[in-house]
Amino acid sequence: MREEHTYIDHLWAVIPAGGSGTRLWPLSRAARPKFLLPLLGSRSLIQQTFDRVSTLTPPDQIVVVCGPAHAAAIARQLPELPEGNIIIEPTPNGTGPALALANALIQKADPLAIMASFHADHDISDLGAFQRATRTAVAAARLGDLVTIGLTPTRPETGYGYIERTDDLRTETSEGAAYRAARFVEKPDEATAKEYISSGRFLWNAGMFIWRVDSLTSELRQLQPLILAGVTDIADSWGKRERERVLAQTWSTLPNITIDVGVMEHAQRVAVVPSEMGWSDVGDWHGLGELLAQDAQGNAINGDLVQIDTTNSVVWSSGHRKIATIGIDNVVIVDTPDALLVVDRNRGQDVKLVVDRLKGEADPRLL
Repeated sequence: MREEHTYIDHLWAVIPAGGSGTRLWPLSRAARPKFLLPLLGSRSLIQQTFDRVSTLTPPDQIVVVCGPAHAAAIARQLPELPEGNIIIEPTPNGTGPALALANALIQKADPLAIMASFHADHDISDLGAFQRATRTAVAAARLGDLVTIGLTPTRPETGYGYIERTDDLRTETSEGAAYRAARFVEKPDEATAKEYISSGRFLWNAGMFIWRVDSLTSELRQLQPLILAGVTDIADSWGKRERERVLAQTWSTLPNITIDVGVMEHAQRVAVVPSEMGWSDVGDWHGLGELLAQDAQGNAINGDLVQIDTTNSVVWSSGHRKIATIGIDNVVIVDTPDALLVVDRNRGQDVKLVVDRLKGEADPRLL
């Protein structure tokens, strides 16, 4: 029996599903990236994202944007998603064109739509906080603002972008408040990140965006006219015989740019909703280890492990053989049928360097 939800009028949720999650190699590969993997429970990250947004809007108003290599797997994992709601971009071209195309197609279907974008490969532990922040962001978006949900930082993280908020209140609901955003800033160094945290004015940019479809169209017209013209042509051909030809010819001509850099950093009316929702981008093995259950020695374990004097480590096995560890601390071990990773847990971000090294000299199935 389907659980009943209170849906938000005219809300359309878009789930960008791109990237290969190179920092979670060798488990995450280009053909099977982290959003398709059940890293935190029995359901994959994209399934969990779909479950979250399904509490706010029905499946026929959920859209996934992905590459051709992952469309079939996504369709299998999300059987409730209508087939026509998977938008396949021919090649990766940044979130700017991807979200602009989704916006154009949604605007054709529902000119009054509010579009909300949530990445396919993030984890959120507090569903209620996510729902409250989204409903507050929708209220601000109805006023015409482009809205982002900013996460209250828990540490001086140098791997994330930040949003500086003002005290200019845009709107307030019983569930939260939206403020005018002062600026977006790129990944800072550690000293700058510490300054951001101490100021209390900076929030993590988790790539959660909410806007009226006509508001984004207006900003694209001013800031990214080439993208708007291209996605308008593609949207006009949608459902017609020439769709694939127009998509293929037009897509490669669009600027490769993120929605952050292409629009949000320069838009006239940007608001931010501060939130604490237990968010993680599941970015590397160290971060994943913090999300997994830990034993008394601080180890996060998945698979068959015999450990002696092992502490603060992450051990992930695909289950095809037993792993034994003795006298190690703060180490990540990931064992798959065709690759083994051993890395200092403090250097989890550097796993992508292994993938870079393997390019061009290894079996492509390893990538």
